Amino acid sequence: MSVRILYIAEIVGKTGVFVVKNLLPGLRRDLKPDLVVACADGATGGAGVGRAHAAYLRKLGADILTTGERGFYKKDIVELFPKASWLLRPANYPYGVPGHGWKIYAAGERKIGVIQLLGQSGFPRTHLANPFLLVDDLLPRLKQETPVVIVEFHAATTAEKITMAAHLDGRATAVIGAHTRVPTADARVSAKGTAAITDAGRTGASLSVGGMDPAGRVREFLSGIPEWTRDGGRDLELQGCLVEADEDGRALSLELLRVPCKEVMLERTGNDDED
Repeated sequence: MSVRILYIAEIVGKTGVFVVKNLLPGLRRDLKPDLVVACADGATGGAGVGRAHAAYLRKLGADILTTGERGFYKKDIVELFPKASWLLRPANYPYGVPGHGWKIYAAGERKIGVIQLLGQSGFPRTHLANPFLLVDDLLPRLKQETPVVIVEFHAATTAEKITMAAHLDGRATAVIGAHTRVPTADARVSAKGTAAITDAGRTGASLSVGGMDPAGRVREFLSGIPEWTRDGGRDLELQGCLVEADEDGRALSLELLRVPCKEVMLERTGNDDED
C-alpha cells in the first residue's frame, strides 16, 4: 500500500499563511496525504517564523513545520523548538542547540522519517556541519524504523541541491530542495526510486520577488540599502509537491503543485509580524 506526502513550499509572510488557510483543507480532502510537511522559514514577515504563526499553521493542518537558516530569527520560537516534535530546524546545527533536526512521525499505521538539512554555500551568518556527512550518519538510524525517509535540503545553490539528490539517490525516498523560493522544472523520480526536485518554490504571492513586494526589492538593488519590504499581494498561489512511495520506501511519483488561491486577501495595516 502506498504512502502520500504533501510538501508545502516555503510559506512567505501573512500572504502565504492566508493561502494555506484557504487551500490546505481542500488539498487534504482531494489529495488524501498521509503526512503534510510545510516549510515555514519565511512565515513571519518573510524572515523566520514566530511562535504564534507556528501554532496557527499547525492548527490549519500542517503536520510538520520545517525552518532553515532563519529558524532562530524570532526569539519567541526558540523555547518552542525542544517542546514541539512537529517543529524542525536543520539537523546540522551543533550539539546542544534547541530542537530537533529529524523525527519519525506516525501517519496512520505507517511511519515516515523526515530529515531537514541546511546547505553550506551562501549563508554567511550560519555555518553548520557538513550535511553530506551528517545525512550518511542519520539515514541508517531512521531506516531501522521506516523505509520511507523524506529529506528537505534548505540550500542556496542549485549545484549543492542537485548534488545532494545524487548523493542520496536510491537511499532516500525523496530529496526536496528549499530556500530559493522559485519552483524548478526538474521534478523527477530516478531509476533507483528517489524522487527529487531542486526547489519546490514558495507559497504566497506568485507575482513577487521571493514572495515579497517587488518595488521594495528593486529599491534595494538600486540603492544598495537594505529595506524591510512588505509581502507581495498579487496572484496568490500554493506551491509544493506531492510524493507517493511504496511500502519499501521507493518513490512512485513526484507531482509539482501550483494551486491558485481565488480568495481575496484584504489589505491590513500596522505590524504584520504576528497577524
